[in-house]
Amino acid sequence: MIQREDLIEIGIFTKPHGVSGEISATVDCDLEVMERFSCVVSDMDGIFVPFYVDSYRWKGKSSILMTIDGIENETEASVLTNKLIYVKKSEYEALMNEFEADEYPTDYFVGYEVTDADGRKIGVVEDVDDSTENVLFRVRAAEGKEVLIPAVDEFVSKIDADQKRLVVELPGGLLDF
Repeated sequence: MIQREDLIEIGIFTKPHGVSGEISATVDCDLEVMERFSCVVSDMDGIFVPFYVDSYRWKGKSSILMTIDGIENETEASVLTNKLIYVKKSEYEALMNEFEADEYPTDYFVGYEVTDADGRKIGVVEDVDDSTENVLFRVRAAEGKEVLIPAVDEFVSKIDADQKRLVVELPGGLLDF
């Protein structure tokens, strides 16, 4: 049985596309990465169910269209509308290990501890704000305060995937709160 802790969220199914069972989705991964997952998973009434994707294609800048094995029409596809899309964490992490540091998708770092170069804990990445051109890590710092740290190579000096830690070197004043 698939457990939530074995999965990582990568997107959401939006709506059926056409009448032949194709469904659109918004995802955080490139199409080339999506094609390498063995399946996508969604929560169906409290049970995580794998869906095997037959094909992917781009629809605009951040949406893709999927045909899923066993889903043959619009009615069957509509069952997935607004369902979160997960993939197996083990597959996701294996793929991320193939990337160079500057190729990681920023949402991969949710849950990572953020420290400065001297090892002092700044907080934990709770979310990634990519709603603007400047992507930001939303870091929960001491006493529950939120710190926004630009997700740029100039500030991230080290990525320790084994320890789930980002080491950052920030300009003065950025952490004054």
